[in-house]
Amino acid sequence: MKKHFISGVLIALISISVPVFSQTLDRIVAIVEDDVILDGELQAEVDVIAQRIKASNAVVPPSYILRKQVLEKLIIEKLQRQLAERSGIALNDEMLASAAADIARRNNMTPAEFRVELEKQSISYRSFLENLRNEVIINQLRGREIGSRVNVSDREVEHFLETESKLGGEATQYHLGHILVAIPEGASSSVIQKAKQKAEEIIQDLRGGRDFVQVAMSRSDSSEALTGGDLGWRSINQVPTLFVDEVGDLKQGDVSDPIRSPSGFHVIKMLELKGGDQQHIVTKTHVRHILIKTNELIDDDEAKKRLNNLKRRIADGDSFDALARAHSDDKGSALNGGSLDWVAPGALVPEFEKAMNALAIDEISKPVQTQFGWHLIQVLGRKQQDDSEDYKKEQVREAIRKRKIEEETELWLRRLRDEAYVEVFHDRL
Repeated sequence: MKKHFISGVLIALISISVPVFSQTLDRIVAIVEDDVILDGELQAEVDVIAQRIKASNAVVPPSYILRKQVLEKLIIEKLQRQLAERSGIALNDEMLASAAADIARRNNMTPAEFRVELEKQSISYRSFLENLRNEVIINQLRGREIGSRVNVSDREVEHFLETESKLGGEATQYHLGHILVAIPEGASSSVIQKAKQKAEEIIQDLRGGRDFVQVAMSRSDSSEALTGGDLGWRSINQVPTLFVDEVGDLKQGDVSDPIRSPSGFHVIKMLELKGGDQQHIVTKTHVRHILIKTNELIDDDEAKKRLNNLKRRIADGDSFDALARAHSDDKGSALNGGSLDWVAPGALVPEFEKAMNALAIDEISKPVQTQFGWHLIQVLGRKQQDDSEDYKKEQVREAIRKRKIEEETELWLRRLRDEAYVEVFHDRL
């Protein structure tokens, strides 16, 4: 059965603004470097986000608050697009079509079916593509500006596993809400004190029973403001570093004291807690191969011919081990008779792994092409193994990296905003 719905990826994409052009002249509501944001553009985005808030059964904030929050979102997006253009980051039509096809695939549809589904929901396919282009370009920009310089050490992994153990580990999941009272870079002591007072007022309101979602939507400077400050469910190793110590002391419904960071003052609320265990069982494969690389003298046909000859010799009784030592261009495994030892899922390139997984024990493949050349593959055995410890370490490493990227992104966006020329016409909001 086909899933006639729009994925979370698409929901995020359609929330990105596409300029609206009308026959009448729109008022300018903000100047962003050498570009402008028009009232029609702002209102179109406000309408989209208001519909999304209603769909989540939350109360839509007053118009002037929503317009202010959405305008800030558009300003940040425009600054990123401008930086991407200056940096030469672009997305050609072929790459865009591939990205669109990938989203269709994740919705279990063909590109044509996906387009029809968009039209049923009154979403212009052209607008969808422009939104997608915008999203991909911004992700590429962030990857270059932030992701490439974020590293995670073994000691960091060990430290968080220790912390996780103290706080209940993966058995405990935290549903957190977040509000940020931002301060500009290089702010004076009076500005910092004013921001702290605002954070304390917010905490007092929340502890007094004010609805967290409404307060976040109307008063938070965080990128999650328009989703009610919801950080979602996270294990302790997915909680931002800044909040880890606080999280361990909060019970469900508790609101933290102000948490200071370079971005400003943060307020977190423990929305919910839940438990759960994690075990990771994998199928490991004992595999060996013979590799023939292509070059100026050996083309694809010649490589396949050589491997087919070797396969016939093995069928006639020659040793795979000996032939790998004598003929394989993978010198590392050739010394071990072509053995790659026991490998876990994801350890090998996709083309190799797909062919390997299709083989029975002792079966030898046809020549298989990968980025390294052509392979003859033989599976020697398979076993189930509890890989929980190694898997957990890799999950922790990836979670720490993701968290670091989130933290760096927040700082980078704040710096980008502070250093740009932006003029907002508040009387037009």
